[in-house]
Amino acid sequence: MNKPNKFLPTTKEEMKQRGWDELDVVLITGDAYIDSPFMGIAVVGRILEDIGLRVGIIGQPDVNSDIDIKRMGEPKLFWGVSGGSIDSMVSNYTATKKFRNSDDYTPGGKNNKRPDRATLVYTNLIRRYFKNTVPIVLGGIEASLRRLTHYDYWTNKLRKPILFDTKADYMVYGMGEQAIIDLGNYLKEGKDPRSIRGLCYISKEAPKEDSFLEIPSHQECLDNKEKYIDLFKAFYDNNDPVYSKGLYQEVDGRYLIQNPPSRHMEEEEMDKIASFPYQRDAHPYNTKDGKVKCLETIKFSIMTHHGCWGECNFCAIAAHQGRTIRTRSEKNILAEAKHFTTMKDFKGIISDVGGPTANMYGYECVKKMNLGTCTDNKRCVDAHRLCRTMKVDHSRNIQLLKDIRKVPGIKKAFVASGVRYDLITADKKHGKEYLKEMIDHHISGQMKVAPEHTNDEVLHHMGKPGKQTLIDFKKMYDDLNKESGKKQFLTYYLIAAHPGCEEKHMHELKQFTTHELKMNPEQAQVFTPTPGTYSAVMYYTEMDPFTKKKIFVEKDQRRKERQKEIVVAKNAFANSNKKKSSSSGMQG
Repeated sequence: MNKPNKFLPTTKEEMKQRGWDELDVVLITGDAYIDSPFMGIAVVGRILEDIGLRVGIIGQPDVNSDIDIKRMGEPKLFWGVSGGSIDSMVSNYTATKKFRNSDDYTPGGKNNKRPDRATLVYTNLIRRYFKNTVPIVLGGIEASLRRLTHYDYWTNKLRKPILFDTKADYMVYGMGEQAIIDLGNYLKEGKDPRSIRGLCYISKEAPKEDSFLEIPSHQECLDNKEKYIDLFKAFYDNNDPVYSKGLYQEVDGRYLIQNPPSRHMEEEEMDKIASFPYQRDAHPYNTKDGKVKCLETIKFSIMTHHGCWGECNFCAIAAHQGRTIRTRSEKNILAEAKHFTTMKDFKGIISDVGGPTANMYGYECVKKMNLGTCTDNKRCVDAHRLCRTMKVDHSRNIQLLKDIRKVPGIKKAFVASGVRYDLITADKKHGKEYLKEMIDHHISGQMKVAPEHTNDEVLHHMGKPGKQTLIDFKKMYDDLNKESGKKQFLTYYLIAAHPGCEEKHMHELKQFTTHELKMNPEQAQVFTPTPGTYSAVMYYTEMDPFTKKKIFVEKDQRRKERQKEIVVAKNAFANSNKKKSSSSGMQG
């Protein structure tokens, strides 16, 4: 693990300290500049630094003046623009479109520095003050999930690919590690970057190569919801670097070109990126406005892997990070844990050891590794079973956690990332052992799991496992806690108003939590249709995208909140209102 040296510059003074008159790349983000492997803009900056480029970062620039955008001058090669670690619209608004007053990625915590549609606003900011400038390159989750025609919940309409709205030059989609290396090198060498895998751009002509697939035009999607489903399926199915084709879409007489996906990083490459000299702190330029709350979680956390093959239909991780697990080596992860113990403000507590799904570390489907993810709607896991070729094995993860606990100076290493309980019950050799490790050493008082619902029809639309799996897991959890002499509880993430969910289903969920789980949920979240998810397609089209059959979708904000209230209400309230509200839920 490399020793930290210093932040990437964010002012002219810091540039001068390095002996730089100009930068090759200026990166702009909707977050404060936090130099951490958990922050995409910092990772991109360190990758570009590693290939010899001079990089600066501007966090949350003032969009009403030229003070911030001009403070380091115009870059020599390109501008990189990201809305931040969280989609700006999700960050700024609740599921019922109420403005959020707080922002964990903003110094001081007040939500007053991230504009709506930050990627669009920052691109316009550059164009306003730098005419005929070098290429503007979009990246990050906000742009990546809007790279084709997409449903926008906040305006309730289909929007054009984000390159058309922003008038940026290129977009790096997905995780983008290799694509950003290629882009930096191509532009440094004066080469045309339009052949780079993992890149999107606009063209006057459609590609002629057989490696590209034409998808429904923007106008076709506006005219026909089934065409939009066809477009989304092509978008979703062509994210695997092993076999995926490039895509092209006609938009107002021009074409959005999406090159085939960039390759995934190998283990040693992931180790290298994780070992860059991150400061693991917010840049002092930002902290003068107060502390950045997200640092409490990410400063002393370890990302063990990328990707998730759980494929929850409401989650964009599969489309952005990919459906194949890529892991770091145990040696590199342990070196990071040891490095924490050298930092003066480390108190011996690692906040998290995990990834998008913590217990997918250390194993993958052999078939998928060789041939890519399955097509034709085949999934590694669905509501009924785990695919037979996916051999779940927690043994490597168990050993990793044991080794981390042995590092001198580590008092506690939490696993706060999501854990798939269905994988624990599916692993007949090591699942119970893994859960015991978690109960005895890696949680404190409670463990969070995400059944989201318990009605079979709703679970089907969510892409989640059946409720019997949850019942089996809870019994195992309770038995192991009793065996260990601990009184620890399960808490549950639950979703209201997902496509296919009616009020009667929320009453069923309430009955289940009361009688099977023996608890009263204190919170549930109302479903948000975010770009890049099958659930958002369901919400917009009011169809099951796999069968194109009509489904119920609750779109009234008041009734969405009522669905939530049913499951979080005290039992007496829920019982008294059951008869009164079930019929109105049926009517939608």
